[in-house]
Amino acid sequence: MRALTLDRNPCVLLVQTDEALAQHVSLDLKASGYEPVVATDIASGQHLAAELQPALIVIDRMMPGESGLTLCNHLRNIGNRVPVLLLMARDTVEDRVACLECGADDYFLKPYRTEEFLQLVRLYLQPDTSEAEELRFGELVLDLSTRRAFRNGRGIDLTMKEYELLKYLMEHSREVLTREQILENVWGYDFLGESNVIEVYIRYLRLKIEDEGEKRLIQTVRGVGYVLRES
Repeated sequence: MRALTLDRNPCVLLVQTDEALAQHVSLDLKASGYEPVVATDIASGQHLAAELQPALIVIDRMMPGESGLTLCNHLRNIGNRVPVLLLMARDTVEDRVACLECGADDYFLKPYRTEEFLQLVRLYLQPDTSEAEELRFGELVLDLSTRRAFRNGRGIDLTMKEYELLKYLMEHSREVLTREQILENVWGYDFLGESNVIEVYIRYLRLKIEDEGEKRLIQTVRGVGYVLRES
């Protein structure tokens, strides 16, 4: 199988129709120790994502015929939890929310800039060097090796960014964290202008870790931020 040729380096699947941009990004990834594979349309992107099981998928939102959001939605709907980055031309609140709603972990704004892009790729592909194997808060457990959460024995699948946010909250349980602290430590950079990115991800986490009848764990501190504690 083709996937066997990709064992030595992390495979990055790039779904991109712009041939020049795809070649540029592929060369940068190759030089940085990754194995790039290019899909030129949504259908081949779906096929290669299933065949190769890449470590990271980079999708251009603007694809002929279908939006890259469609592919991201498809991957999440079939249970694929591989980190997904979207290449986007605009940075409006609506665009950011659409990125999150489709299940993408992050986005990168065009025009393409090599160092900034590779820094984002490394952020998602660097190994977790934490000595602890899991974090616990009451009946909530976060497995650092599988990046899955468990509550009352119920397994919870998380996207990469959901995992990073929950990990940060659990590492600082009972400590009120400001929006600025969360942006800096989970996203690694500040969003331009006003953004409800944190609110969107908090809502996603609550839906996943607070099942019907279970106590709320992520508390909102109005005007400040959020804290992981029992109500």
